[in-house]
Amino acid sequence: MKKEMTIVYDVHDGLYINLTNRCPCACTFCLRQTMDTVGKSGGLWLEHEPSLEEVKQAIDGVDLKHYTEIVFCGFGEPTERLDTLLQTAAYIKQVCPDKKIRINTNGLGDLVNGEPIAPKMRGLIDVVSVSLNTPNAEEYLKLTRSKFGAQSFDAMLAFAKSAGEQGIEVVMTTVDTTISHEEEAQCQAICDRIGARYRIRPWED
Repeated sequence: MKKEMTIVYDVHDGLYINLTNRCPCACTFCLRQTMDTVGKSGGLWLEHEPSLEEVKQAIDGVDLKHYTEIVFCGFGEPTERLDTLLQTAAYIKQVCPDKKIRINTNGLGDLVNGEPIAPKMRGLIDVVSVSLNTPNAEEYLKLTRSKFGAQSFDAMLAFAKSAGEQGIEVVMTTVDTTISHEEEAQCQAICDRIGARYRIRPWED
């Protein structure tokens, strides 16, 4: 028997949506390197990528009013399925207009999709949380092992800046175990320049 896929799952007060397992990165600190689940979720490795109708059905099976926000985040990069992501966000805005929608992203969606994607998110996505990881382009590539190579760091910064220009709240994050206090200060300076909020997130094992 096929194991039931986890399309939606709870993390704290948020409802998380798992659209894909595809990702252009293989970050050295990524949870999926060593785990199948997050918190009390079911297995996040998908048997197949859920269709829009499957995602809607999963959302309809929960009470959205119970959650403070909806977050696109699973064992993959959500912008790998940009059309489904945006259609799902539009559906959520239709059934629960005031619900905040966030994307947790590596920020490489422009490279994934071959075009600037932030303008398409305007009015649908309220917050993007972008993995900054480090203030240094060379170190960024070592940490993320992005398939897009040396252009990745600048593309990530360009996406974050573009999202802010679309009126989307931008949060840029680093993991507390991967960089020094001096590098954290440099990351803060990058965020100040872009107009993003900087967050240092704890590493979870």
